[in-house]
Amino acid sequence: MSKFIPYGKQHIDEFDIQEVIQVLKSDFITQGPKVKELEEQLAEYCGAKYAVVFNSGTSALHAAYFSVGLSKNDTFITSPMTFAATSNAGLFLDAKPIFCDIEEDTGNINVKLIESKITSKTKLIVPIHYAGHPCDMEKIKEIADKYGLFIVEDACHALGAKYKDSKIGSCKYSDMTVFSFHPVKHITTGEGGAVLTNREDLYEKLLMFRNHGITKNSKKFINNPDGEWYYEMQFLGYNYRMTDIQAALGISQLKKLAEFIKKRREIVKIYNKAFKDNPYFDTPVEKDYAYHSYHLYSIRLKDSYKDRKKEIFQLLRKKGLGVQVHYIPVYLHPYYRELGYKKGECPVAEEFYKREISLPIYPTMTKQDVNFAIETVFGIFKEVTG
Repeated sequence: MSKFIPYGKQHIDEFDIQEVIQVLKSDFITQGPKVKELEEQLAEYCGAKYAVVFNSGTSALHAAYFSVGLSKNDTFITSPMTFAATSNAGLFLDAKPIFCDIEEDTGNINVKLIESKITSKTKLIVPIHYAGHPCDMEKIKEIADKYGLFIVEDACHALGAKYKDSKIGSCKYSDMTVFSFHPVKHITTGEGGAVLTNREDLYEKLLMFRNHGITKNSKKFINNPDGEWYYEMQFLGYNYRMTDIQAALGISQLKKLAEFIKKRREIVKIYNKAFKDNPYFDTPVEKDYAYHSYHLYSIRLKDSYKDRKKEIFQLLRKKGLGVQVHYIPVYLHPYYRELGYKKGECPVAEEFYKREISLPIYPTMTKQDVNFAIETVFGIFKEVTG
């Protein structure tokens, strides 16, 4: 095998490298000015008042859940079609995830089913913008407002996406939005994440939570300060800080985000044209309320092929396509089974998992790469059809 195309990867250019080098040569490599600069630019890009960056998307989720007061005896509603971090972050706080089934075409939480999952213990709804396709946030907000619930958007796939007239991250329909900057995401800081919000009270909690629960804001002190050096730890937080090195990379990457999204959508256009009406699988959808940012290009095998997914997957990889599967429904993992979750809780999600394969998509894919992917996919399906 001479050629291998991963399902996703970062693009780091010379400008990114030079921006990081400048920080390495400066006086601040961790708690310096670049972190604040990245936060301001993220907030401006998304149209939110505040942004707080973290050392991972997972820590960002943890901070967001803590900030709305999620705790023991609380439940939160989310989708099982996600990476484990979405629900794990609630377990960190002794809260219980309640999994709601998904739409079979978008992979997003089925809004029509959310209300049936709400109890007196429910505190939070966490919609996941699967693959970069926004959930129907206006309808989710109506439900949350009706029952007095918080909304935290897991937008780790969806930087650059839009819902109706607003960018994901504006928090127009939520209390907070969480992003990830892992290398396969739209922009990268190596590892990293962010929480955006329009609420000052949540913003203050987020800042403290990522820094051990400490504040240096004299207006927030509980005790009388001993001097100018004084600071207070007011709750148990964590060291979830992002470094200036990472932030410099993020600032540089953010400048290229529009071009990255444009390139992803161009690849999707080629894929969709080539795969239109094919007999093997269904292609991603884009609802009329959505502007998809295509973190993933998820195909769903048709009935005749879903039972041969393992074979198809292995053959695609053998031929040089680094395909992946997104995701095993979270509650099927052994840890969750030990907590009492059972197979069959979300049948549409389980069926989605049986059918889903993620094809390569990232901004630096060449036309030759895309054509290679298309030809390889068709070649493998013809081979298994026999």
